[in-house]
Amino acid sequence: MTLGLSATSVADDAVGWPEKADLKFGFIKLTDMAPLAIAYEKGYFEEEGLFVTLEAQANWKVLLDRVIDGQLDGAHMLAGQPLGATIGYGTQAHIITAFSMDLNGNAITVANRVWEQMKPHVPTREDGKPQHPISAAALKPVVSDYAKAGERFRMGMVFPVSTHNYELRYWLAAGGIHPGYYAPQKGDNSGQLNADVLLSVTPPPQMPATLEAGTIQGYCVGEPWNQQALFKGIGVPVVTDYQIWKNNPEKVFGVSQTWAEKYPITHRKVVKALIRAAAWLDENDNANRDEAVKMLAMPRYVGADREIIANSMTGSFEFEKGDRRDAADFNVFFRHFATYPYYSDAIWYLTQMRRWGQIAEAKPDSWYMDIARKVYRPDIYAAAAKELIAEGVLSASDFPDFDTESGFKPPQADFIDNITYDGSKPNAYLEKFPIGLKGKEAL
Repeated sequence: MTLGLSATSVADDAVGWPEKADLKFGFIKLTDMAPLAIAYEKGYFEEEGLFVTLEAQANWKVLLDRVIDGQLDGAHMLAGQPLGATIGYGTQAHIITAFSMDLNGNAITVANRVWEQMKPHVPTREDGKPQHPISAAALKPVVSDYAKAGERFRMGMVFPVSTHNYELRYWLAAGGIHPGYYAPQKGDNSGQLNADVLLSVTPPPQMPATLEAGTIQGYCVGEPWNQQALFKGIGVPVVTDYQIWKNNPEKVFGVSQTWAEKYPITHRKVVKALIRAAAWLDENDNANRDEAVKMLAMPRYVGADREIIANSMTGSFEFEKGDRRDAADFNVFFRHFATYPYYSDAIWYLTQMRRWGQIAEAKPDSWYMDIARKVYRPDIYAAAAKELIAEGVLSASDFPDFDTESGFKPPQADFIDNITYDGSKPNAYLEKFPIGLKGKEAL
């Protein structure tokens, strides 16, 4: 289903009119597409002179292909998609992003049977409830039991260059479970070489049904599809990505480089509308989240029950049924400078592509920086933000200091394995992992 908007008024501004006003943007049915929905529903696109259609896509590959061939002007994307496409992993195309859509928002869910097998290996609090975060070390004996019975343990993720793939791999490896390698130079893109657990692609909305059918024993996905499994009584979320890497980048808004060059004013105005939407989602300590949940529950957006969407978007997250825990930052759209496209975020994704073989050969640190600068465009973001500041819509304190911002976050230590990430030293970072490719290693 698509959404269209007819213009009733168009805001003129001193910077110019959009070169292209009628736009079509794609998204996948996940709660983190919210900035697009809010920018539409609150009229922010229209106030920038943009008349937008939002269209749900079947899967991430279709979405990317339609941006590349021009059927879509831009889209809600996995943060790894613009990077993967630009370096030629999968479909080759120069895709850029000038807007980060959110932080956090994912979780890992396992089938009920698997959870019961894990529980004896999970430390508990004094009240008998599991101690979080739950390490994949608790899953390792379960995987071993499957292997002894001649079965392979299988888990789903949404796309080979998705945050979900890298978060799931990170969690598994931190618990001593090998998630397997990609070997594109050998024609092996399964990602299952030397794997203890076989990971495969499943579109997000299909995750619960695939789990219920027994095709997979667990998965990593965005909301509301972890809470959906809990509500249906078929699975238990065991760890969130906030617990794997606190305030990790998740989705971005992507366009082709060709489109951005052809429509620079349009692009800037799109980013302005999205920044406003993100700010609305987080303002006054998430005071607008209930209204946002009502919008997202509509069939044209996410289409899940309001109660399920609210279960992760309004300040808490439920693991086992009845085990609801505070999670104010489970979905972050604006605070912590969430919308700024940091080079260090891009480089983290590239390190994980290298770690698991999608980047087959060693690259110097300078290569990582060059790709980050090619794909992530804080210059476009800053131009949009400065307009919003000049218009009095937002204040300078809502954004990084554009005169001094380097694009690199300080070294981050809030990972489940306590390994510190410094985006300026990607190869040194890779050396820290006991599982994964590093240095000049190749398959």
